[in-house]
Amino acid sequence: MSSDKLDIEALLAESARVAAEFDAAENGQEEWESNQADLQDRQALRRISGLSTELEDISDAEYRQLRLEKVVLVGVWTEGTAQDAENSLKELAELARTAGSQVMDGLIQRREKADPATFIGSGKVLELREAVINTGADTVVCDGELSPAQLRNLEGKAKVKVIDRTALILDIFAQHAKSREGKAQVELAQMTYLLPRLRGWGDSLSRQAGGIGGRGPGETKLETDRRRINGKMAKLRREIKEMKTSRDTKRQERRRNNIPSVAIAGYTNAGKSSLMNRLTGAGVLVENALFATLDPTVRKSTSSEGRIFTLTDTVGFVRHLPHQLIEAFKSTLEEVSGSDLIVHVVDGSHSDPQGQIRAVREVINEIGGGDIQEIIAVNKADIAAPEKIMQLLREEPNSFAFSARTGFGIDNLVAAIESLLPRPLVEINKVIPFSRGDLVSAIHERGEIFSEDYLPEGTAMHALVDATLAKVIEGL
Repeated sequence: MSSDKLDIEALLAESARVAAEFDAAENGQEEWESNQADLQDRQALRRISGLSTELEDISDAEYRQLRLEKVVLVGVWTEGTAQDAENSLKELAELARTAGSQVMDGLIQRREKADPATFIGSGKVLELREAVINTGADTVVCDGELSPAQLRNLEGKAKVKVIDRTALILDIFAQHAKSREGKAQVELAQMTYLLPRLRGWGDSLSRQAGGIGGRGPGETKLETDRRRINGKMAKLRREIKEMKTSRDTKRQERRRNNIPSVAIAGYTNAGKSSLMNRLTGAGVLVENALFATLDPTVRKSTSSEGRIFTLTDTVGFVRHLPHQLIEAFKSTLEEVSGSDLIVHVVDGSHSDPQGQIRAVREVINEIGGGDIQEIIAVNKADIAAPEKIMQLLREEPNSFAFSARTGFGIDNLVAAIESLLPRPLVEINKVIPFSRGDLVSAIHERGEIFSEDYLPEGTAMHALVDATLAKVIEGL
């Protein structure tokens, strides 16, 4: 009897699943949710809280693999409004959840500047220790970048592992990096962050023996670690430089053929990958998490006039993006700084979209893309407050509202992108022999055609093309 009951329940569950898939297809969601094999792979390996053993001695924290389970957040409010401080701590909570942890509590202290010894004041340190004990937390996450001394002192007083915002973001990048270049970039950023924070404890401070296997008498374990890290960093920089050459070659090929490039940039989790999938069907991983995709994806697209251009999905930005990451990901971020047009995607449903816009523009300016034409694409119009969307459209010139999920406003956004693509400058009026169909095809792909007539001797083309193509055509 129980077996029959299980069979019936299984059939009902299967029927419900099929019905849900049918409804999703009817509502136009099937395409939006497709090509998510990468997401399934990522979810197949998750951090499970409560399974790791507690370590009493946390003094060697930097030598251990980052372990996040139950965390307490700590922020110092030095400037801006109280709402700004709360938004920053909420974002830190999202980062912690993305890294696989459970947020237990959060504390904010109002100060003119962070305490140079413990980041927060001595009274707040006692309150933090009580919160750690009451919640059973094993990690404290600080909303800022701590100096080695602050990190050491706060760990000594809180009696649990302490990490800062930079280490948290680096850990998320390490989890999400897929390509060989992405993994190398993240490892380089982690080592750049780790090097000044290395500490030796107990036997780690003892002198190494001289002779074979040692650099020489008198070298400490700490000095050996630093030397090995510096050597590894030098090797990673060489590897990234070699991979950068390949990326530069592809980019130069596109420039030589005068193919316009459009970079989709924006705050993390604003919907860049969703827009990329909607425009090109690229199948980029989509997940409601921060920094879901790190590796840039370049796809060919064709305008309504038949002109070819490229769309690039780039790594997301965040407030106070660690400088180690900006430096390590320079070859990736060059896809933004070297583009002809930036589609700046904004989460219209976020509590502070203007703050996100400022944070993204700050990074774009830092990598040398401040003078590139920009379209503000306000995403999630289907769930955002209408008054907030209207405010953004009024404040930002050349802005458009859309929804990557439903397709609302996509046509207007595409039309705006096409209208801002760089135009060819050289006018040609030439009869091209039928034997050179490749040139006619190139004019269609890279030029702007005024007229096209078929004559007995060839194809009469009146068009605007780039200088390189014009030189070939005039040489016929």
